[in-house]
Amino acid sequence: MSTQVSTDQQPTNQTGKAGYAMEASSSLWRQSVRQLSKNKLAVAGFAFIVFMFLICFIGPIFSPYADGKVNPAMMHKPPSAKHWLGTDLLGRDVLTRLLQAGRISLTVGLASMLLSMTIGTVLGIISGYYRGIVDQIIMRIADLLFTIPGIPILFIMGALMSEWKVPTDYRLYLVMLMLSVIGWPGIARLVRSQMLTLREREYMQAADVLGLRDRRKLFYHLLPNVFPLLIVIATLSIGGAILAESALSFFGLGVMPPTPTWGNMIDAANNVIDFEKRPWLWIPPGMAIFLTVIAINIFGDGLRDVLDPKQNISR
Repeated sequence: MSTQVSTDQQPTNQTGKAGYAMEASSSLWRQSVRQLSKNKLAVAGFAFIVFMFLICFIGPIFSPYADGKVNPAMMHKPPSAKHWLGTDLLGRDVLTRLLQAGRISLTVGLASMLLSMTIGTVLGIISGYYRGIVDQIIMRIADLLFTIPGIPILFIMGALMSEWKVPTDYRLYLVMLMLSVIGWPGIARLVRSQMLTLREREYMQAADVLGLRDRRKLFYHLLPNVFPLLIVIATLSIGGAILAESALSFFGLGVMPPTPTWGNMIDAANNVIDFEKRPWLWIPPGMAIFLTVIAINIFGDGLRDVLDPKQNISR
C-alpha cells in the first residue's frame, strides 16, 4: 500500500519540481526586466535602437527617391522642404540614402555579431567542457588571432578585395565574414572561462552521476547559465562591428558605392569644399554612427549591470 502511494507520488513530485524551476526562471527574467526598466539611460538607448531599426528598414519604402536615380539638375542642393537633408554629388536625396545606408550598416553589425557569437560560443563551450587537447588546439588558434591586430587585417583584406575586383554584392558578405573571424576569439575565451567554473558546480556533478549525454549537459544545463553573459557580449559587439564596417567603407575598402553605407557616405565628402560648404553630406551619417553606437553601448552597459552578478558584487 505504502509502496503504491510513493510510486504514485513520484511523477507528481518531479512535475512539481520542473514547474517550480520554470517559475523561478521566469520570475528571474521578470525581475531583470524590472531592474533594467529603472535604468533610464538603458531604456532610452534601447528605444533609440528600435527607432533606428524601424526607420531604416521601413522609412525608404515611403520615400519617392528610393530608386536612387541620378538627377544632375539637383546636384549638391542644400536642405529644403523637398529634400530635408539636401542632395549629393549625383542629385540623390541624402535622407533616403542615409536610411538605406542604415539598413546595410545595421545588417552588417547584426549578422557579423550572430556569426561570431555562434562560432565563439560553440568553440568556447567545447573548449571549456572537454579541456585537454581540444582546449589546447582551440585556444592556440584564438591566441594566434589575438596576436594579429584586427583593424590592420581588415584593411589588408579590404585592399585585397579591391585588387581582385570583388563585386560589390559579394563584398558585403565578405565584410561580415571578416568581422566575424576577428570577433570570435574574444567570445570563445569568455565562454570558456565561464564553462570552467560552471563545470565544477554540484548540479553538473549530479548530471555526471546520472549518466546524461554530453549534448544534454552542454545545451540543457551549461548553455542556459552562460546565456546572460552572451546577451551582454552580443549587444556590445554590434556597436564594434558597425564602427569597423564604417571605417572600412570610409577608406574605400569595405562596401563600395553605389551600395550606400554610413561609412562610404562620409567618404563622399572627401575634399575641403564639401567638408566646409556642404556639411549635409557628412554630418548626418556621422551623427547616425555616433548616436547608434552610443545607444548600443549604453544599453549593453545596462544589461551588464542587470545580468552580470560580478558587476553587482563589485559595485
